[in-house]
Formats: sequence, structure tokens, C-alpha cells
Amino acid sequence: MEIITTTDELTAVCNRLAKHRVITVDTEFLRETTYYPLLCVVQLASADEAAVVDALAEGIDLKPFFDLMANENVLKVFHAARQDIEIIFHRAGIIPHPVFDTQVAAMVLGYGDSIAYDQLVERITGHRPDKTHRFTDWSNRPLTQDQITYAVADVTHLRDVFAALDADLKKRGRSEWVSEEMEILTSPKTYDFHPERAWERLKTRVRKPKELAVLMEVAAWREQEAQSRDVPRSRVLKDDAIGDIATHAPTTLERLAGLRSLPKGFDKSKWGQDILAAVRRGIARDLTKLPKLDKPRGNANGGATVELLKVLLRMTSEQHAVASKVIATVDDLEQIAADDNADVGALHGWRRELFGEAALALKKGRLALAIDKGRVVRVDRE
Repeated sequence: MEIITTTDELTAVCNRLAKHRVITVDTEFLRETTYYPLLCVVQLASADEAAVVDALAEGIDLKPFFDLMANENVLKVFHAARQDIEIIFHRAGIIPHPVFDTQVAAMVLGYGDSIAYDQLVERITGHRPDKTHRFTDWSNRPLTQDQITYAVADVTHLRDVFAALDADLKKRGRSEWVSEEMEILTSPKTYDFHPERAWERLKTRVRKPKELAVLMEVAAWREQEAQSRDVPRSRVLKDDAIGDIATHAPTTLERLAGLRSLPKGFDKSKWGQDILAAVRRGIARDLTKLPKLDKPRGNANGGATVELLKVLLRMTSEQHAVASKVIATVDDLEQIAADDNADVGALHGWRRELFGEAALALKKGRLALAIDKGRVVRVDRE
């Protein structure tokens, strides 16, 4: 197969693909040394053909591809679509729509949490994909014939995976479940990431409002710095260092130098003063206007309630053959334990019907869990 390297060739293939109701899509990219992913290769397939596009070819304009992604008459099928969509949004400012994510569909159908593409292909088609080039450097040119063959296989096998999952979803009446997930996946809010929200990504836990204020400012500074230099966040400052800075709030270079999480000599770099300025901005913030730091705790037995909800979740997952991760997260369970009206996915839509109502009933004593013949079962109470 010849790889597409010109705008005219890309336009022709996209025009043909636009005539189909469903196409499969994949991308190959690098982001180990950059903040923004470097799009290297695009793979596309319809029922009739497959194409590999050299996104780094000199002079190529990817607009025909982006137009195809925005075509509302064509369903775009991805596997684990979030990073692919993120790349397209960054490059063209559009969100592909409509889309179908086979990883999400597989979770809804009980294939496990976040199943890998090659495992899903093997389970559905019996074919074991070649994983040789999974971690290849896709920015090197010229691309080898083996790389092209590998790239094509990604979207041709995806056709069979989609057909099987789509049929199973319709058979079980779960197509709408996936549609709800796709609306979240294709929301611009999911990808329009601003520095002031960077702290939300951090797993570092802070206990005091002052610590949160500093955390927010330092995280925002790191995000801006990483974006402006187009380097990974960790190249600027690691997550644990941000948490350390938030906890200690150093306002002098001497105190900054005393933090063990920072590389030796970091305080003397050009970033030292920037971090101190961010710390001062955090200290100066109005603490009454910060996001709520702790989730409300409903009662002293909140931890026990969460554990019971975990058992109910696992039982529900096994009973309905749906991955537990797609029904509810641990954070969801903690919030449900504390608040019957928590704004979490598990209390909305199909998740509420499947699990959320039972979770609330368990909290209120209208439902109990028991062991019958070695299995956990639900017992509905008056």
C-alpha cells in the first residue's frame, strides 16, 4: 500500500470515505518530549478501503481529514478515543462528531476495565494483532512497509470489532448507554483545558484552604510554562514537588531550596522566583472563594458505607456484565456515601437505574446484602 503524502491524495480519499455511514480512525503520535502531541500518522478505513496518511509529509494540508472528522453524516469509530480527539481539537479546534469508542462499548458489555485494543481484537475476531511497532518512533522518515502494514491493521480490525460490539449493544438494549458516554467524550469542555484548572489533575491531597490556594497557583504556573515551551509538565515540575510547595508555602529562595522534592539547585534557576511569585499569589487569595476542599461526610461510619457500596458495585457489575469502572468510581462512592444528591455519574442516566437507586436504598436500609450459597445477594426490605 502506498502512503498518502499530498493534499490532493488526501482530499480524494476523504471524499470517498465521506460517502460511507461508518469509518474507522486511528492516529499515531509522539508526546514524550512535548506538551502538545505531535501527530505523525493518520489511519482511515471504510468497508471498501483503508488509507495511511503521512501527517508529517512536506506541504500536506490536513484540512480534508479535519472536515471529515466534523462531518455529521459519518460515524467515526475509534478505540480509546480521548487522545485522538485531543490531537484533532488542538490542531483544528474541532471535536469529531458523531463518534463511537470501542473501548467504552467493551466496558459497557463486560469486557473489563479499559481493555487494550489488541486484547479486544483477539477476543472478538480470534486474530492476534502484531504489537511489534506499538512503541516505534512514528516521527522517523521514511516509514517502513512493516509500519504501514501495522498501521493499516489497526483500522481494518477495528471494522470487525465495531460490527460485533454494535450488534451486541443493540441486542442487549445498551446502545443508548454508549451514546450518553459519547456526549461526554465529545464535549469541548473535556479538551478545552485552561491553566487555572490544572490543579484538578493533581492527585496530591491538601488539607487546608491556604494549601489549596498555593496548589492552584503553582499548578497554573506550571501549566502555562509547559504550554509556552511545549514540554511535558514533568519537565517543568513534578507533581509531588507541587504538593510539597503547597504544603510548605516557601516565600524565600532559602526555604524553597530546603524542599527535598525539588532537584538540587532548582531554587537558583530562573524558575525559582516564578514559583515564589506563584506562592505569594496563592497566599494572597481570598480563601472564602476557593472550591470546597473536603467532601462532606454524612456520618462517622462513612468509611463503612463506602465499603458496602463497593460490594454492591461489584455485585452489580458481575450480575449485568458491565465493567465496574464505567458504572462508578471510588470517588463516586465516597460522594454518594456522604450525600444522597451528589452530582456524580452514578446517580444519572442508565447508571442510576442500574446501580444508583440501589446504592441509595442500601444507605437508607431499604436494601441489604447477604451471602447465599457463597454468593453476595441483595435482599429488598420493607
